[in-house]
Amino acid sequence: MRSQATLSALALTLVGSASAFWRMPCRSQTGVGRIDPIVDSGMISGHVHSISGGGGFGFTADFDTLQAPGSCTSCEVTQDHSAYWTPTPYFVYANGTAVMVEQVGGMLAYYLYYLQNVTAFPEGFQMVAGDPNIRNFTGPFPDADLSSWPTDPTDQFFLEQRAIGFNCLNYGKTPEPSLYRHQMPSKEYMDGNCADGMRFEMAFPSCGKSGEKDSPDHKSHVAYPSLVKEGNCPDGYDVHYPFLFYETIWATNQFIGEDGQFVLSMGDPVGTGYHGDFIMGWESQDFLQNALDTCQNPSGQIEDCPLFDIQSDAVGAKCTFDMPEALKDDNVFGPRDGIPVNIPIQAGPEPATAYAIAGRSGVATSSMASTTAKSSWAAPTLSYTAANPSLTSAALGGIVVDRPTGGNYGGIGPAGSKVVSQPWSSSIASSSTLTTFQAAASPSTTAAPFISSASNSDGGAVTTSYLTQGNTVIELAIVEDEVTVTATPSAGVSAKHRRHLQKHLHHAGRR
Repeated sequence: MRSQATLSALALTLVGSASAFWRMPCRSQTGVGRIDPIVDSGMISGHVHSISGGGGFGFTADFDTLQAPGSCTSCEVTQDHSAYWTPTPYFVYANGTAVMVEQVGGMLAYYLYYLQNVTAFPEGFQMVAGDPNIRNFTGPFPDADLSSWPTDPTDQFFLEQRAIGFNCLNYGKTPEPSLYRHQMPSKEYMDGNCADGMRFEMAFPSCGKSGEKDSPDHKSHVAYPSLVKEGNCPDGYDVHYPFLFYETIWATNQFIGEDGQFVLSMGDPVGTGYHGDFIMGWESQDFLQNALDTCQNPSGQIEDCPLFDIQSDAVGAKCTFDMPEALKDDNVFGPRDGIPVNIPIQAGPEPATAYAIAGRSGVATSSMASTTAKSSWAAPTLSYTAANPSLTSAALGGIVVDRPTGGNYGGIGPAGSKVVSQPWSSSIASSSTLTTFQAAASPSTTAAPFISSASNSDGGAVTTSYLTQGNTVIELAIVEDEVTVTATPSAGVSAKHRRHLQKHLHHAGRR
C-alpha cells in the first residue's frame, strides 16, 4: 500500500489538473463483418471489422443513417449513435485454421479534454486513425521520454505510430501504462505474461481544420498534437476536438499453450497496422457541445452527466444492423481455413501489398489461397513495466477504471447474465482448452457508477475511486486536504471467476 505522502501527492495531481472526461461504454457489437463505409463506401471491405455504436450501419453509413428515426445504439447513452469500429483479431493455428478471438465486455470510447477550448464534432464528421498496411514500428523500444519529443508536430507518421497500444493484462500486477507498446508482443510473451488477455488501444487525432468534416484520405483533415494526446497542434489545425480513445479487451489468454499466432483481420501479425474508424452520430453537434461544456466531472462516469439518458446493456445488446447478403456466408467467427475471406498474412517489415478482395468485382469468396506461414522477422518485445502515477497525464489523473458487463457477444462481468463460450468447436486441435463459464446474474437496473462524489464531515468535497489489484478492491477517497485508502474485499466475484470478470483497468501513464 502506498504511503500517506505518496497518496497525498497523487491527490494533489488529481485535484489540481484539468481532469474532466467521460468514457462511453458500448458493451455489445452491432455486427462483425467486411464492412467499412468510410474507406470502402458502398462495397465489400478488404477485411473484417468489429463494429459498435449506431445500428444504422452498412456498406454506406453517415450521420443521417445513424440518426434515422427508429435507429438504435449499442452504447449506454441513447443520444450517442456514433459508429466505432476496429479490425478484428484472429488466432491462426499451425494448420491454418483461424478463429476469431473473443471480445471481452465490448469496447470503451473515451472523450477526453486534453486540449483547450474543446469543440464538438460536427454533423457529417468522420475520420480514420492508423494505417492498415504498416508492418514495422520505427522507433526506440520503449519510447523516448516525452521531454525529448519534437515540439513541432509536423511528423504525423511518428505520432501515428505511437497512437497504438497493446496492453498486456495481468490483474495480479500493477497495470502497464497505456500506449506503452506499439505492436503486439510475441505469442510466447503473451503466454507467459498476459494471463488476462490483451487490451488494444487506439488514439485518434484531436486537432482539426475549421469547416472540414472529411478529406480524400479520411485523415488529413485532422492531426495529432505534438505529444499524441496533448501538446501543440500543427499550423492550420486550429479546431480542438475531444481526444477520442478506444479500448477493447480480447481474450488472447484462451489460447495459452496453443501452437499458432495472433493476426489482425487484414493479415497483420505484427499489430502496427491496427487502426480505427469513427463517424459522428451524436443526436446533434449542439447536444455534444452542451455535453462537453456541462459534463466535466473527473469521475469519467456517464451517470454523472445530467444530460445523458442511459439504457441497460440488455437493451443495447438488441441493437444490430442487417448484414448485407453478400457477406452472410463469410463465416467471420470460424473455425475456417484462413482469415476471412482468404486474407494473405503479411508480416513485413515492408508495408503490406494489395490483394484481391473476395466477392468484389466478381471475385468469388473461395477463389484465393491464403498464406498462413509465420515470418522469420520479428521486432523486439517490450518487457513488463508498471504505470507510474506520478507521471500520468493530467486529463485522466492516472486512474481509469471500468468493469466489463453484459452484451451480445463476449459481454461478461457482474452485470452479465449469459453463458459465454467460444463460438467454435473444441475439436480444432486435440490440445485445445476452451473455456465456458457462467457470469453473475444481471441486475434489473443500470449498475451504480464506480466513482462517486460526496461531502465529508467538514463539508469538503470527496471523490471516491475504486481500482482492483489482485483479489482486492482498493477504495481511494480524495479530499481537499487529506487522502484515505480503505481496502475491501471484492463483492460478488469469486476468485475462481475473477480472471473473466475483471474490469477494464487503464492507467493512462506517460511513457
